[in-house]
Parts: sequence; C-alpha cells; structure tokens
Amino acid sequence: MLIRLLRSHLGPYKRPIGLLVLLQLVSTIAALFLPTLNADIIDNGVVKGDTGYILGMGATMIGVTVAQMVCAIGAVYFGARTAMSVGRDMRASVFDRVQSFSSREVGHFGAPSLITRTTNDVQQVQMLVLMTFTLMVAAPIMCVGGIIMALGQDVPLSSLLLAVVPLLGIAVSLIVRRMRPLFRTMQKRVDTVNRVLREQITGIRVIRAFVKDDYEQRRFGVANDEVTAVSLATGRLMALMFPTVMAIVNISSVAVLWFGAHRIDSGGMQVGALTAFLSYLMQILMSVMMATFMFMMVPRAEVCAERIHEVLSTHSSVVPPSAPVTSLARHGELELFDVDFAYPGAEAAVLRGIDLMARPGETTAVIGSTGSGKSTLLGLIPRLYDATGGQVLVDGEDVAHLDPALLAETVGLVPQKPYLFSGTVASNLRYGRPDATDEDLWHALEVAQAKEFVEQLEGGLDAPIAQGGSNVSGGQRQRLAIARVLVRRPEIYLFDDSFSALDYATDAALRRALALETADSTVVIVAQRVSTIREADRIVVLDEGRVVGTGTHAELMAGNETYREIVLSQLTEQEAAA
Repeated sequence: MLIRLLRSHLGPYKRPIGLLVLLQLVSTIAALFLPTLNADIIDNGVVKGDTGYILGMGATMIGVTVAQMVCAIGAVYFGARTAMSVGRDMRASVFDRVQSFSSREVGHFGAPSLITRTTNDVQQVQMLVLMTFTLMVAAPIMCVGGIIMALGQDVPLSSLLLAVVPLLGIAVSLIVRRMRPLFRTMQKRVDTVNRVLREQITGIRVIRAFVKDDYEQRRFGVANDEVTAVSLATGRLMALMFPTVMAIVNISSVAVLWFGAHRIDSGGMQVGALTAFLSYLMQILMSVMMATFMFMMVPRAEVCAERIHEVLSTHSSVVPPSAPVTSLARHGELELFDVDFAYPGAEAAVLRGIDLMARPGETTAVIGSTGSGKSTLLGLIPRLYDATGGQVLVDGEDVAHLDPALLAETVGLVPQKPYLFSGTVASNLRYGRPDATDEDLWHALEVAQAKEFVEQLEGGLDAPIAQGGSNVSGGQRQRLAIARVLVRRPEIYLFDDSFSALDYATDAALRRALALETADSTVVIVAQRVSTIREADRIVVLDEGRVVGTGTHAELMAGNETYREIVLSQLTEQEAAA
C-alpha cells in the first residue's frame, strides 16, 4: 500500500528525482574513491617518504571531497523539496476527498481520525520520503560499491563480509518485524487521544457545569498512558537496534584488524590497503545502518499509508451527476414522493414512505418526537444524504440530477447545531455570498434579530468570531447562522430547529420579520416548540419515521392524536385553542 501511494504521488517529480539520484551517485562514488587515494598516499608516499607525491594526492583528495560535498548538498536540497511537495500533495488529496464526503462517510471515519490521517499520518509518510531521498538512495550504492572496492583491496579478507552483512540483516529484520504491529496500535491510540481531547475542549462548559474535571482528567490520563505504553514498547525496540548494529560493527572492525595484521605480517597485504579496507568496511556497515534507520520508519509509514489510502479509496455516497441540470424552470417548489432512508447496516429505516409538498409563499412545518427523523428528512433536500428510496424533487427535478452549485444556490439550510468559522462577523455572513455589501449584511442581521448585539460588539461587522462561534452565546450563534442564509437569498429556506435557543419574544419577532423577508420563498421549519410552527400554512407530523398527519394547527388539533399530545405537553387546552 505504501508503494502504491508513493507511486501515485511521486509521478509529477520524475525530473528532480532523476537529478537527485545522479547527484547521490556522484557523491557516493567520490566517497568510495577517497579511501583508495588515502591508501595510495600511505603506500607510495608515507612509506617511501615522497612528500611531493603526498601533496599531489592530497590536493586530489581535497578536490574529490569538495565535489562530494557539492553533490551531497544538491541531493539533500532536491530530496527535501520533493519530499515536502509530496507531503503537500498528499494532504491536499486527503482534504479534497474528505470535502467530497457526505455526512455518512464523515461519521464512519470520525473527525478525530480524519484530522490525524491528514496531519500525523501524512507527516510520517513525508518523513519516510525525505529519509529515502537523503539516506536510502545512497545506501545501496555505498554498500555495493564498498564491497567491490574492498574486494579490490584484498579478496581473502573480504570473506569476512559474507558473515557480517547477513548477520546484520537478520538482526535488523527480527527487530523490525516486531515493530510493525506496535506502530499500527500507536496510530489508533493517537486517534483516541485526539478524540478525547477534542471532546473535552468542545464540551468544557458541560464538564465544568457537572464538576467532572477529575473524571475527564482520569479519562485523558488513561488514553495518554495507553499511547505512552505502546510508545515505550516501540522505543525499547528502537533502543535495542542501535546497540545491536554497533556491536556487530565494532566486532567486525576488530576482526578485520586481527586478520589484516596477519596478512600484512605474511606480506600478502600492505598497510595502506588494510586502512582502505577498514574504511570500506565502515562504509558498508554504515550503509546498512542507514538502511536500518529506514527500516525503523517503514513499518509506521506503511501503517499510515494504509490509513491514508482508506480515505482516498472511499467514495462519497452522494455522487455528483454525470450530466447535471444547470437551470430550473420553476422557483422554489419542493416535493418528496414515497421517500425512504436507512443508514448502512441499520436494522430499520429512519424514514419510510415520506410524502411532503412545499410551495413558494408558504411555510411548511415538520414536528415530531425526538428521533422521529425530522433532521434526517431536512438533510435529504440539500443532499447531505441521498434517499435510499423514492424521490426528492426541487422544481420538478430530482436533487440527485441537479448541479451541486445550483442546488446550493436554490436551497439554504440552517442546521440544528449552527457552526461559525473563525474570522469576523462579516466573513461568516459572506460565506455563501462573497460579493454581499455591508448594507446586505446589516439587513440580514436586522431580520435575524442580531443587529443590536452585533452593533454592541467591538468592531461591529469586523468583530472577531472564534472557531465554532465559542465567543458568542447559543442564541446569538443561531441568529448569525440565520442571517448567513438570509444573505445568500436562496429560494428554499430550511430551518432545522433553528429557534430553540431563542427566548419567546425574540422568537416571535424573528418569525414576524422572517415572514416578510421570505414571503415569496419556500420555507420549511423543523421545530420542537409548538409556538414556533402553529401559524404555519402546513404542518407535517412525523412519528417513528412516518408521516402520521398533515394539516393546519386547528385541523391537527381536532383530528390527530399524535400532534395533540405534543401540543398539550407544552400548552394548556386554552392556549392551544387560542
């Protein structure tokens, strides 16, 4: 999976990679040539006392060293640039794919896991690419070249390599084999830490309200300790690897000196050749050590690549049409015919046989008990989900056939949990219509009953908004979300329990202003509060995913027991009849 992922993202960088390999080749050849020059200086210069020869060969060594440095610097530059570019492209690919997901896919992975995959997982793969370009490319060249050069110095002594190199490879492979499952566990536990931390930051007010600080600290402590435990297990294996490698390297050096001394004593080898052979042995074993360092990173990068590939290979259940409808003849008509919806693997459908009609100039309300499918029903209209049965029509066209941009222009949704982005009041209101003027923004705020509190904020429209709108109250957040949709001016307005955080006076004032603003538009309101929807032109009553009644408030009070129970749970008989 790692190779497949890298192959798809390294394709655009063939030229810099080719240049990088060439520079690494020249740099490594220069490094391999230096011990031979050094041996030549010892045997033909130092031993014979030829100072001129020593100076001449020394100048050659300096030139070779400079060439090696220049090539090594160039290789690191191109390697780092390519690795960072690959990381950027990978993050962009994951982000683009996540942006195409419907609510179903986002719920499947979970926000904390998607954040980890986009940041930490990509970073691990990016680091592997960087280390490959800066270390691993040179390692096989150094190893093979070192063996060839060592054979050139002394063939009998080179037989030591037949024992040392396989021994080192076996020791490293045994350690790496145990590291891979630990890295997989580590990434999952990082997900858990992110999830717990995200919940605690988001729910800090609830934690304080219920005095659960100690409990949440213990919960985070458990998640943190689990990451620590698997990190320590991995660290122990990594700590074991380097002493193992160094022990083999040092024992090999002693063996070379021992047997090399006997070769010199017997006249089969010169002192310079032994010095060069020892240098080549170090280069060979250092190249194996570099490969060892890479092998330490590969298991974790492979796990991360699998997690990234899971995201990239997941396709949204909401697929854009191949031949989208780009214009609509009518304006704001909404129809649902025999609509069903079920989550994958669910035992029962959330919605069954839903029929609903909403026309311009009318307000259609949807009410029902908790869990009856009201929010899911509204989510089918802007295609947050796709219906698993029946049709959802906007102006006579199935929403699945509409161009996504056209659908977004036609339908405006204020979700049950309004979300504001970090920025300013103005940047949030212009989210759906960047060219809106300040006058448009103030008008929308006035209709949404938010003008007064925005004027009191320091900076007015330029007042800062924190991530999620955490620096404003729930009611203010709802009103700003309503104003954001009003700025967009869609033909169909969907309000998903968008007035729940407002007091009765603000609710009534907002609905009066909204009725004038949306007089020619289609309005669909989901609400728990009866007072919010009792004046609607049409009220649809949901119960366990089915429509059990449709009519006005008076009609339903007279003939629908489910609606009557909901109303009387909130109002007295006299208030309901008023």
